[in-house]
Amino acid sequence: MTTVDDLIDRLEAEAAADADPATTPDVGIIMGSDSDLPVMEDAYEALDDLGFAEQTDFGEAPDARFTYESYVVSAHRTPELMYAYGETATDRGLDVIVAGAGGKSADLPNMTASIAYPVPVIGVPVQEKSVDSVIGMPTGAPIVAVDAGKSYNAALSAAQVLAREHDEIEERLVDLHDEQKAGVADVSTALHDLGIDGFRER
Repeated sequence: MTTVDDLIDRLEAEAAADADPATTPDVGIIMGSDSDLPVMEDAYEALDDLGFAEQTDFGEAPDARFTYESYVVSAHRTPELMYAYGETATDRGLDVIVAGAGGKSADLPNMTASIAYPVPVIGVPVQEKSVDSVIGMPTGAPIVAVDAGKSYNAALSAAQVLAREHDEIEERLVDLHDEQKAGVADVSTALHDLGIDGFRER
């Protein structure tokens, strides 16, 4: 069975490996509990839609140029793991972190933002009651946050950060946005041309 110390050792070893940034995960997805996964899995979907691949082995990158990783990191149950994740983020090649947490004390996103600074962290309040906790950062310790449950948008924001350096990601974002606009146009046309009853039956 893997222990918290084992995970910390893994993160520290990866940080010390001096790996080529082209082979390391670009985006980190973390959440306070695996019970947050039903909300956070939309972040995976967004990155998949943009052509990212999930990287499960730090030493063996997928063929895709852009990748993401994910971990469960509890601010309250495993604070030492949270510190290790934040402190090693830069040396492990992460460019941006998407962090989700639920409950009224959803401290993982803002604590990670403080520890990993200046790596940008995009917070996802998993529940409505988590919003105040996630966005509650003092001046000088910034966090970007999306609305409750909107991990898809959080991942798009992470890609926007990367797009400032990578034209390929910018092109993928534009293409995805165009597809979404086309989808709205198709629905609008169908609603008008079929009428409400025909639209419901289609």
